[in-house]
This record gives sequence, C-alpha cells and structure tokens, in this order.
Amino acid sequence: MEKKKIKEVVKGRYAQIAKQAQESCCPSCACGSSSLLQAKVIGYSTEDLEHVPEEAIMGLGCGNPTAIADLQAGEVVLDLGSGAGVDVFLAANKVGPTGRVIGVDMTEEMVDKAKSIARDHGYHNVEFRLGEIEKLPVEDESVDAIISNCVINLSPDKSKVFREAYRALKPGGRLTVSDIVSEGALPNEIKSDSNAWACCIGGALEHQEYLREIKESGFENVQVLSSKEFYIEGEGSQALTKLLSITVRAYK
Repeated sequence: MEKKKIKEVVKGRYAQIAKQAQESCCPSCACGSSSLLQAKVIGYSTEDLEHVPEEAIMGLGCGNPTAIADLQAGEVVLDLGSGAGVDVFLAANKVGPTGRVIGVDMTEEMVDKAKSIARDHGYHNVEFRLGEIEKLPVEDESVDAIISNCVINLSPDKSKVFREAYRALKPGGRLTVSDIVSEGALPNEIKSDSNAWACCIGGALEHQEYLREIKESGFENVQVLSSKEFYIEGEGSQALTKLLSITVRAYK
C-alpha cells in the first residue's frame, strides 16, 4: 500500500473512533468488551484507571508504557500518537505540576477530544498538538522521556519516527514504547489489507527488524521489557500468524 493511502485509512478510522466513542479492535485486546475491560486486558491497573478521566479511556493500545517509563516529577514527557489522552493524563499525574506532558496525534478529532477532556478536568500541565509522528512538532532535545502505545506500527515510515524521537529527546533521555511486531514476515494479504493496517496488524515489523530500526536511529541499550504472544487467522498455508505485543526501552 502507498504511504499516503495508509495514512488516510488510519486517520479515517481513528477519527470515527473519536467521534462515535467507537472501540478499536486491537488484536491483543478483549475485542467487543467495554473500553474499561479492554484497558485492563492491555495492562492498565484499576488504580491507573481510577485516576484519569473516564472519557479518555478508550481501550486503545497494547500495553501500559507509562507504568514502566520511570517518569519523575518535573520532567517533560512526549506521547507519540496520544489519542484521547489516557497516557498523557497518566504521565501528567506522575510528573506533577512542575512537569509537562505533550501529546501529538495526526487525527484532529482525537486532538480536539483530548483538549476538551483536559479542560473539563482541570489539567494544566498537559498540551495536545496536531501533527505526525514522522515530523514531530517539538524542538530538538526538548523532552526527557518519550512514550507511545501501539501507534508506531501504524506508521508507514517507522525509521523516520525513531529518528524524530531521537531528535526530540535530551541527551540521556529515554524512549519507552508498547507496540505490535510479528514473528517472521507477515503474509502479503495482511500487509496489503487497509483494515489490517488500521487495526495495528498490517504495519507490524518483524520483531528483530523493529529493534534494529531503533538502534539504527542512534538509540543505545535497547531492551525488551515485556513480550506477550497472540495469533491471528490467515489464509491458505498461513492459517495462523504469530504476533507479539512488546514493550521496549531505549536511551539516547
């Protein structure tokens, strides 16, 4: 699929989710269940969910990177693909009033929703910006930590995303991302399926290739902190395709 087409499909899907409060069907989630249950399946604790606005909990993602990002009071945090803001609000609670959290999302409807939630709930240490994660609207070396939750796999140019993340981080800064990767190459019918892309499957890189992209962007000490496998149905000889939900940390 062409990069432009991929972005159009993904943006359209998440605009619809934002406007209709429709739940995504991330393959690692409990699809068809409530957003709250999906969030718990993904890895959010009950305590996490009790301390963020309910409207921001949409059951999107494949992990809980803020839980293990070691965020500290006063830090500046950047969330790639922030959606309705659940991870931004979680991070804001951790960095406190002296810190700041910036969410970037390419879907205008999601950004508007997140801004409205922040206003309604009195969050003064968060900011939501419209932009693409391949061209982040942030200054060089301006953030202490970057988080992302099942979003980089949606990008058709992941190497550019990691290079941008590296640019935005201060020296010594860290990247903590949860994402979907594949065990072996994806079948062509999945890679060319627009719905599979929008559902976090079609754009999944092979596990080792994903880690290599991070390293080649300049990051060091790249570690897989957690990994959970699951399977999706394919066609023909590829009856089942093995995918992994991983959380990775790396340093600048």
